[in-house]
This record gives sequence, C-alpha cells and structure tokens, in this order.
Amino acid sequence: MKLTHCKLSKNTQRRLLEYFVLEVTARSAADLLGIQPNSAALFYRKIRAIIAYHLELEADEVFEGHVELDESYFAGARKGRRGVVRLVKRLCLGS
Repeated sequence: MKLTHCKLSKNTQRRLLEYFVLEVTARSAADLLGIQPNSAALFYRKIRAIIAYHLELEADEVFEGHVELDESYFAGARKGRRGVVRLVKRLCLGS
C-alpha cells in the first residue's frame, strides 16, 4: 500500500512526514508549512492507514498456525460497602 491521490507537492509531503515522525500535531504542521489544516490532517490519516496496513501484514506473519489462549480472572475493586461482598471477576485473555 502506498500514498496515492495526494495533491501536495513532494517537498510538502516530505516535511509533513518529518513532522509526523516528530509527533507534531497536524494543525501545528499545517501552520508551519502554510497549508490548510484539513490537508495536513488528511495526510496524517493516510500515513496512519499505511502504517496500520503494514502492521497487519506483519501480524499475519507472526500468528501463522495454531494460537493458544489462556484465560485468567482478576478481582475488580468495588466502591461502596466493604462487608462480606462477593468480588467482581473480569475475564482477561492473554498469551
């Protein structure tokens, strides 16, 4: 998957990508580059979609075959009375 249908110049895309890596917000990056905030937000959204796509590909490679899940219960905290009270249990699945 790659970035398509982007009308921003390559230099602006490169600068936005640098700001994305530096964790600058889309609105601040737009102010620094002199572009519309919605354009920067759309570019950031497309970058996040590309990252998610590649992470899903890696996850498919990691979890090929049989996956075993164990279950554990952890007691939850309750507000209110502290007498003889049954603890609330929550199911947590982990590896």
